[in-house]
Amino acid sequence: MSTAIPQKESSLTENVTEIPEKKSKVKDILVGILILSLLGTWGYIIWDKNNTRELVSQKDNLISTTSTQKDQLQKELEDATLRYENIKSDNAKKDSTISIRDREIEDKKSRIHTLLSKMNATQNDLKEAKALILSLNSDIEGYKAQIAVLESQKVELTKANETVTKERDRIQKDYDSSIEQIKNRDNTIDIASTLHASNFNIAGMSQKNSGKIVETTKAKKVDLLRVSFDLDENMITTSGAKILYIIITDPTGKVITTNQIGTSKFQTREGDAKDFTQKMEVNYIQNKRQTVSFDWKSMETFKIGNYKIEVYNNGFKVGEGTRTLKKGGIF
Repeated sequence: MSTAIPQKESSLTENVTEIPEKKSKVKDILVGILILSLLGTWGYIIWDKNNTRELVSQKDNLISTTSTQKDQLQKELEDATLRYENIKSDNAKKDSTISIRDREIEDKKSRIHTLLSKMNATQNDLKEAKALILSLNSDIEGYKAQIAVLESQKVELTKANETVTKERDRIQKDYDSSIEQIKNRDNTIDIASTLHASNFNIAGMSQKNSGKIVETTKAKKVDLLRVSFDLDENMITTSGAKILYIIITDPTGKVITTNQIGTSKFQTREGDAKDFTQKMEVNYIQNKRQTVSFDWKSMETFKIGNYKIEVYNNGFKVGEGTRTLKKGGIF
């Protein structure tokens, strides 16, 4: 009996000791788990922070790269624009194909400028801008080639124009010389064809009551002047109607005209405008001498003194004659 009781106490003691040990182990496990969790959390935080830094760094790098690309593309655009402006020419602008190319290039420049002006330009935007710049450079090279062709054509055309101009000037000079020669010849012929008047006969005529007309030299008895002259032979003058201007000047030096004719003027070869008394048209026969005659009656009483009759043809004075009328009576 005495030995069985101590054995039960030993078993209870063992059980009591075993429970705290289990609790201690659980606690240790929980603490370990908590520590691991904390370590994991801190590790995640550190990893996330590093990852965020990496993303920020990448973003910064991307922004920096994008900005650099934009700057580079902007410079390429400026270089292309400068080349384009340098190769433009006035002659090119006049060509229709060049004008079309101008518009195409301006459209591409405008699109590139729009893409590079974006605040948040994407890689696609920059990619499109780069492609357009490459295309623009190609267009400019083609533009340059077209202008070179035009300039070459211009040089050839200029040379051709110079040749044509020289030939035209030579022909014009020959033509002017020929015209001058023809003009001189025509002028010579024209002058040579001027008629010449000779053998003037001027008589004062008095008309009697019976109607008979007799010659007189007494001024107060003169009713009219009877004028006649010959037109000499001229081989140059063609047959046909010829105009003669008759100028009769009284003793006072005044050109006499009639009310029926009135005062008229004609132009001399010296450029003077002269009054004439009578205009006559005669039918001249080439290289034939013929006599022209007419009666001239003044509306006024004839004066004492010299009456001069001048004949003009073709602007030249071709002859003249004078008749002196005297005072009546014995003396």
